[in-house]
Amino acid sequence: MIIFGTKGYLYQLAILTLVCGRCGNPAAHTLRKRVTKFTLFFVPLFPISTKYATQCTFCGAEQNVTKEQADQLLAQGAGAGQPYGQQYGSPQQQPHQH
Repeated sequence: MIIFGTKGYLYQLAILTLVCGRCGNPAAHTLRKRVTKFTLFFVPLFPISTKYATQCTFCGAEQNVTKEQADQLLAQGAGAGQPYGQQYGSPQQQPHQH
């Protein structure tokens, strides 16, 4: 019997002040990276999907961004006093999916 599946990890990369495209408020936005890994016997082996998104802390609107856009936002945040690539906290685990 072989047990396999996927496991999700959510990393908060930065908190940036941006103008929201939905509500128009200059508010804090969290930049997040979601990685889904293939697991074998509950051991994560390799990533099968990586997605980036920003979420407005004022209205909750979430917008997907490309890796290049996420890197650019991180670089802009580093110029504003945030260390490049600083991660806040540990990854949050998502429900196990089969």
